[in-house]
Amino acid sequence: MTNSETKLTKKQIAILEAATELFAEKGYAGTSTSEIANKAEVAEGTIFKHFKSKKGLLLSIVSPMMVKLIAPMVKNDMNKVLDQDFEHFQDFIRAMIENRKAFIKKNLPLLRILIQEIPFHPELKEQFIEHIGKDIFSRLRNIVEHYQAKGQLIQTHSDTIIRIVASSIFSYIIARYVIVPDGDWNDEEEVERIIQVLENGIVPRE
Repeated sequence: MTNSETKLTKKQIAILEAATELFAEKGYAGTSTSEIANKAEVAEGTIFKHFKSKKGLLLSIVSPMMVKLIAPMVKNDMNKVLDQDFEHFQDFIRAMIENRKAFIKKNLPLLRILIQEIPFHPELKEQFIEHIGKDIFSRLRNIVEHYQAKGQLIQTHSDTIIRIVASSIFSYIIARYVIVPDGDWNDEEEVERIIQVLENGIVPRE
């Protein structure tokens, strides 16, 4: 099956749209093929005819999304921050958080699927690393080393700092927009608390 939507039939497009909405809302495991078929207004057998299995349907959604949509968008969007020279590392973190929040708000249904399913599907994890992780990590290493040279970060392996910062940012964003989006959030205060916690661990003591 081609990844080009121009070559998809109307039924295939309806199935992909229905599956995207249901996977984002209920998760992959919580969605049945019969629910997808009902929402797409097709016979359940049509799903298996075109996509072989529910897993095949998931990969048909995420794989093209990763290669054609998410990877270029993530890179181009993050470059808006990575290309800037912030005076302080804390300003870089604030800009990165705001950048990721805006990106996720614009692409929430597809990203919700990605966030929910990557831990359970090795194929998705490999695609994420191949199309996004390698390039971004290389640039982030240079940025960490830049702030280490300025004395704003402790002298430890740059990958360790990247993992600490990334896990703090993404745990906040995932909680904010995926797990408890209706919670009582004060985003400005939350970001400042994240930066304070990071400062206690990765900023040198005076």
